[in-house]
Amino acid sequence: MPPAQSPSSPNSTDAPNSAAGPGPSAPTAGTGNDAIDVLDGRLIRLLAEEPRIGVLECSRRLQVARGTVQARLDRLQAKGVIGGFGPEVDPAALGYPVTAFATLEISQGQGSDVRAHLAAVPEVLELHTITGRGDMMVRIVARSNADLQRVIDRVVGFDGIVRSSTAIALENPVPYRILPLVDQAAAE
Repeated sequence: MPPAQSPSSPNSTDAPNSAAGPGPSAPTAGTGNDAIDVLDGRLIRLLAEEPRIGVLECSRRLQVARGTVQARLDRLQAKGVIGGFGPEVDPAALGYPVTAFATLEISQGQGSDVRAHLAAVPEVLELHTITGRGDMMVRIVARSNADLQRVIDRVVGFDGIVRSSTAIALENPVPYRILPLVDQAAAE
Protein backbone atom coordinates (compact mmCIF):
# COMPACT_ATOMS: atom_id res chain seq x y z
CA MET A 1 0.00 0.00 0.00
CA PRO A 2 1.49 3.40 -0.93
CA PRO A 3 2.18 5.92 1.83
CA ALA A 4 -0.59 8.32 2.71
CA GLN A 5 -0.48 11.65 0.99
CA SER A 6 -0.92 14.81 3.00
CA PRO A 7 -3.89 16.85 1.76
CA SER A 8 -1.51 19.68 0.87
CA SER A 9 1.13 17.51 -0.81
CA PRO A 10 1.47 17.84 -4.57
CA ASN A 11 0.95 14.70 -6.57
CA SER A 12 2.73 14.54 -9.91
CA THR A 13 -0.04 12.41 -11.42
CA ASP A 14 -2.72 14.97 -10.62
CA ALA A 15 -4.39 16.96 -13.33
CA PRO A 16 -3.06 20.49 -13.85
CA ASN A 17 -4.18 23.07 -11.33
CA SER A 18 -7.18 25.12 -12.28
CA ALA A 19 -7.51 28.69 -11.17
CA ALA A 20 -9.64 29.20 -8.11
CA GLY A 21 -12.25 31.62 -9.17
CA PRO A 22 -15.74 32.71 -8.24
CA GLY A 23 -18.49 30.20 -8.64
CA PRO A 24 -20.81 28.17 -6.47
CA SER A 25 -18.25 28.19 -3.67
CA ALA A 26 -17.98 31.97 -3.38
CA PRO A 27 -19.06 33.26 0.03
CA THR A 28 -22.38 35.01 0.17
CA ALA A 29 -22.34 38.69 1.07
CA GLY A 30 -23.87 39.94 4.26
CA THR A 31 -23.55 36.72 6.26
CA GLY A 32 -21.33 38.31 8.89
CA ASN A 33 -19.03 35.27 8.84
CA ASP A 34 -15.92 35.61 6.73
CA ALA A 35 -14.10 32.68 8.35
CA ILE A 36 -15.59 29.90 6.23
CA ASP A 37 -18.30 29.34 3.66
CA VAL A 38 -20.27 26.27 2.61
CA LEU A 39 -17.49 24.84 0.42
CA ASP A 40 -14.94 25.35 3.20
CA GLY A 41 -17.28 23.53 5.57
CA ARG A 42 -17.68 20.62 3.14
CA LEU A 43 -13.89 20.46 2.68
CA ILE A 44 -13.23 20.45 6.43
CA ARG A 45 -15.86 17.75 6.98
CA LEU A 46 -14.34 15.60 4.22
CA LEU A 47 -10.84 15.96 5.71
CA ALA A 48 -12.15 15.18 9.21
CA GLU A 49 -13.93 12.06 7.99
CA GLU A 50 -11.05 10.89 5.76
CA PRO A 51 -7.82 12.56 6.93
CA ARG A 52 -5.60 10.61 4.51
CA ILE A 53 -7.44 11.80 1.41
CA GLY A 54 -5.42 13.75 -1.16
CA VAL A 55 -6.18 17.08 -2.78
CA LEU A 56 -7.14 15.52 -6.11
CA GLU A 57 -9.66 13.17 -4.50
CA CYS A 58 -11.07 16.08 -2.46
CA SER A 59 -11.61 18.01 -5.69
CA ARG A 60 -13.37 15.03 -7.28
CA ARG A 61 -15.66 14.49 -4.31
CA LEU A 62 -16.46 18.18 -3.90
CA GLN A 63 -16.78 18.63 -7.67
CA VAL A 64 -14.48 21.63 -7.82
CA ALA A 65 -11.08 22.22 -9.42
CA ARG A 66 -7.97 20.86 -7.71
CA GLY A 67 -6.57 24.40 -7.57
CA THR A 68 -9.70 25.55 -5.75
CA VAL A 69 -9.24 22.87 -3.09
CA GLN A 70 -5.53 23.70 -2.71
CA ALA A 71 -6.24 27.43 -2.48
CA ARG A 72 -8.95 26.80 0.12
CA LEU A 73 -6.64 24.56 2.16
CA ASP A 74 -3.84 27.14 2.03
CA ARG A 75 -6.22 29.94 3.10
CA LEU A 76 -7.77 27.88 5.91
CA GLN A 77 -4.32 26.98 7.21
CA ALA A 78 -3.07 30.58 6.96
CA LYS A 79 -6.11 31.81 8.91
CA GLY A 80 -5.59 29.13 11.58
CA VAL A 81 -8.92 27.41 10.88
CA ILE A 82 -7.04 24.20 10.06
CA GLY A 83 -4.17 23.67 12.45
CA GLY A 84 -2.76 20.40 11.21
CA PHE A 85 -3.28 16.99 9.71
CA GLY A 86 -1.72 14.82 12.40
CA PRO A 87 -3.16 11.57 13.69
CA GLU A 88 -5.62 11.49 16.55
CA VAL A 89 -3.94 9.59 19.39
CA ASP A 90 -5.93 7.96 22.18
CA PRO A 91 -4.09 8.27 25.53
CA ALA A 92 -5.90 5.15 26.83
CA ALA A 93 -4.50 3.11 23.94
CA LEU A 94 -1.03 4.36 24.94
CA GLY A 95 -1.56 3.01 28.46
CA TYR A 96 -2.99 6.16 30.10
CA PRO A 97 -6.70 5.35 30.65
CA VAL A 98 -7.27 7.76 33.56
CA THR A 99 -8.16 11.35 32.67
CA ALA A 100 -8.48 14.11 35.25
CA PHE A 101 -8.92 17.86 35.28
CA ALA A 102 -7.00 19.93 37.82
CA THR A 103 -7.84 23.52 38.66
CA LEU A 104 -4.77 25.39 39.84
CA GLU A 105 -4.39 28.61 41.78
CA ILE A 106 -1.04 30.25 41.19
CA SER A 107 1.02 32.94 42.87
CA GLN A 108 0.78 36.40 41.34
CA GLY A 109 3.42 36.97 38.69
CA GLN A 110 4.24 33.26 38.35
CA GLY A 111 2.16 32.54 35.23
CA SER A 112 5.01 32.09 32.74
CA ASP A 113 7.05 29.96 35.17
CA VAL A 114 4.05 27.73 35.92
CA ARG A 115 3.33 27.38 32.19
CA ALA A 116 6.92 26.28 31.57
CA HIS A 117 6.74 23.81 34.48
CA LEU A 118 3.48 22.29 33.22
CA ALA A 119 4.76 22.07 29.64
CA ALA A 120 7.56 19.84 30.94
CA VAL A 121 5.10 17.26 32.37
CA PRO A 122 4.27 14.74 29.59
CA GLU A 123 0.97 13.74 31.24
CA VAL A 124 -0.33 17.32 30.93
CA LEU A 125 -2.31 17.23 27.68
CA GLU A 126 -3.81 20.72 27.81
CA LEU A 127 -3.48 23.91 29.78
CA HIS A 128 -6.04 26.69 29.83
CA THR A 129 -5.99 29.93 31.77
CA ILE A 130 -9.46 30.43 33.22
CA THR A 131 -11.72 32.77 35.14
CA GLY A 132 -13.44 31.79 38.35
CA ARG A 133 -12.04 30.06 41.44
CA GLY A 134 -8.76 29.03 39.85
CA ASP A 135 -6.25 30.52 37.46
CA MET A 136 -5.46 27.53 35.26
CA MET A 137 -7.10 24.26 34.30
CA VAL A 138 -5.08 21.31 33.08
CA ARG A 139 -6.18 18.05 31.55
CA ILE A 140 -3.93 15.28 32.73
CA VAL A 141 -3.72 11.55 32.14
CA ALA A 142 -2.31 8.70 34.20
CA ARG A 143 -1.77 4.96 33.98
CA SER A 144 -4.04 4.27 37.00
CA ASN A 145 -5.65 6.06 39.93
CA ALA A 146 -2.53 5.35 41.98
CA ASP A 147 -0.36 6.77 39.17
CA LEU A 148 -2.61 9.83 39.10
CA GLN A 149 -1.30 10.73 42.56
CA ARG A 150 2.26 10.72 41.15
CA VAL A 151 1.19 12.95 38.25
CA ILE A 152 -0.66 15.37 40.56
CA ASP A 153 2.35 15.53 42.88
CA ARG A 154 4.54 16.42 39.92
CA VAL A 155 2.07 19.02 38.64
CA VAL A 156 1.65 20.78 42.00
CA GLY A 157 5.26 20.31 43.10
CA PHE A 158 6.17 23.82 42.01
CA ASP A 159 6.42 26.88 44.24
CA GLY A 160 4.25 28.98 41.91
CA ILE A 161 1.22 26.71 42.45
CA VAL A 162 -0.46 27.45 45.77
CA ARG A 163 -3.61 25.28 45.60
CA SER A 164 -5.17 22.66 43.40
CA SER A 165 -8.42 20.77 43.03
CA THR A 166 -8.68 17.65 40.89
CA ALA A 167 -11.67 15.86 39.38
CA ILE A 168 -11.37 12.45 37.74
CA ALA A 169 -13.31 12.00 34.48
CA LEU A 170 -15.56 8.93 34.66
CA GLU A 171 -16.62 8.78 31.01
CA ASN A 172 -16.59 10.95 27.90
CA PRO A 173 -20.11 10.79 26.40
CA VAL A 174 -19.41 13.71 24.03
CA PRO A 175 -15.79 13.43 22.92
CA TYR A 176 -14.02 16.44 21.50
CA ARG A 177 -15.79 17.37 18.31
CA ILE A 178 -15.72 20.27 15.93
CA LEU A 179 -17.88 19.34 12.94
CA PRO A 180 -21.21 20.61 14.37
CA LEU A 181 -19.51 23.98 14.91
CA VAL A 182 -18.02 23.89 11.40
CA ASP A 183 -21.50 23.19 9.97
CA GLN A 184 -22.98 26.10 11.92
CA ALA A 185 -20.18 28.51 10.93
CA ALA A 186 -20.48 27.51 7.26
CA ALA A 187 -24.23 28.11 7.34
CA GLU A 188 -23.97 31.61 8.84
